[in-house]
Amino acid sequence: MYNKGTIIPGLIIFVLFVTFPIWFNGLKAGTLPKPELPPGGEKKCVMPVEYMRANHMQLLNEWRDNVLRDDNRTVVTVEGKPYRKGLQMACMNCHSNKEKFCDNCHAYTAVKPYCWDCHLTPKEAASKEVTH
Repeated sequence: MYNKGTIIPGLIIFVLFVTFPIWFNGLKAGTLPKPELPPGGEKKCVMPVEYMRANHMQLLNEWRDNVLRDDNRTVVTVEGKPYRKGLQMACMNCHSNKEKFCDNCHAYTAVKPYCWDCHLTPKEAASKEVTH
């Protein structure tokens, strides 16, 4: 009357199918990437490392909104060193190798940031300066 003979095997197959990626990979997500730090060791960033790992995109979005929408171009000062708000003005001065710093983690997390739709990497910016 309730089709036990087809419902129970169907549920078992469904559960196996849904959990297949978990047990197939053995609960391993792969090795965590280690982004290349700026030359000369670890320097001070505009925020602590833990904060930047978790919230760098929110910070960049906040800076973008402050600069472009609110015309608020105040300088961020960390331990006496001034940083202008912006991906190219602050971040890319130290983290100049996009492939070794940004792309490493973004590929691991399967994230495609839209920063590079408008911004140039330091290499691209240098090549444009040479040609103009």
